Amino acid sequence: MKKSYRLSPKLKDIDSASIGSIPKVSVILPARNEAMYISKCLDSLLFQDYLNYEIIAINDSSSDETGDIISQYSKEHQNIVFIELGPRPEGWVGKNWACYQGYIRSTGDLLLFTDADTQHSPSLMSLAVKQFLLENLDAITAMPRLLCLDRWTRATLPMLSTFLHTRFSAIRVNDPETKVGYFFGSFFIISKTVYEKVGTHKEVKQELVEDGALGGKVKEAKFKLKMVRAEEEITAIWARDLRSLWQGLRRLMIPLYSQHSIKTSLMVIALFFLLLVPFIMLLYSYLLLLMYGDPLLYILLITSTMTCVLIVLSNAMHSKFALRQSALYAIASPIAAVIISFSFISSIIDANKPGAVIWRNRRYTVKEQQNPLR
Repeated sequence: MKKSYRLSPKLKDIDSASIGSIPKVSVILPARNEAMYISKCLDSLLFQDYLNYEIIAINDSSSDETGDIISQYSKEHQNIVFIELGPRPEGWVGKNWACYQGYIRSTGDLLLFTDADTQHSPSLMSLAVKQFLLENLDAITAMPRLLCLDRWTRATLPMLSTFLHTRFSAIRVNDPETKVGYFFGSFFIISKTVYEKVGTHKEVKQELVEDGALGGKVKEAKFKLKMVRAEEEITAIWARDLRSLWQGLRRLMIPLYSQHSIKTSLMVIALFFLLLVPFIMLLYSYLLLLMYGDPLLYILLITSTMTCVLIVLSNAMHSKFALRQSALYAIASPIAAVIISFSFISSIIDANKPGAVIWRNRRYTVKEQQNPLR
């Protein structure tokens, strides 16, 4: 994790004089029941210092005021195109259908996909496009700073992010020799030509983690993909309460299990022993030592203590440097280990059940042909 932080490239400022053209960017913004966040997102997009872009905002059958808010913004700002979606076709995940409809209405050479709960710095788009052009990229994705709105997420996300930072590190994504490809759904830019060559969102229409699947297809097709850190430029919300946190963890794991049941089961077992068992063994060894006083039990106690300290320190580092929250939340690492371990175990148990995944108030049944994160 330390290596990932140290070596992952950051979104950097580039002299505009070295950039010739200013291609038109189509910002594709799907939104479903995002009335609490959509205004701040649109405001941050409207105040970009980039000169040539449009915003295509799609209301994905919201049951709150999301559609009304977007409609009002589109009346006040000429560069906002408002799309009101009807029922999604059979076989499509809601967000994927919304993104595809945004693409159909787009007129830009570059497509910027983002989420409705993000906030962008005024220079984010120009910084990303300049780096995209100067390095002759086919796609670029920016790692956001994830905002934690509740104590459960503040306690759990550092441990989960440690796992994600090692498995889907920018070092691995940016290495053309690896098969790891991944987009952050909160921000990625892809040329329209490349997007069409990999099959658009049609190719990932059933994917619940569509950004990971689409990034994997870009990498698989040998296009030039780059992941950069941009915690100073963009924020996003991963979970909003314990319920959405639990559902989000299951949304990650169930597609993985449906594609590779044995490998995923082994990974969940490994995570259980890596994350949760050390805390159990610490308590167990302490109780045994009190009961029997055997000096050999000190070895077990010391080993368990060192392992737990390592876990807590890793979570503290991620809390402070990535999530920008108090490192004291790392003290809740045992609680985080319980939530992650049991959400993953429940995912394996429920993976083949109809409607096993609940996301954005919709139920999805994961099928074997779906591609998980690579």
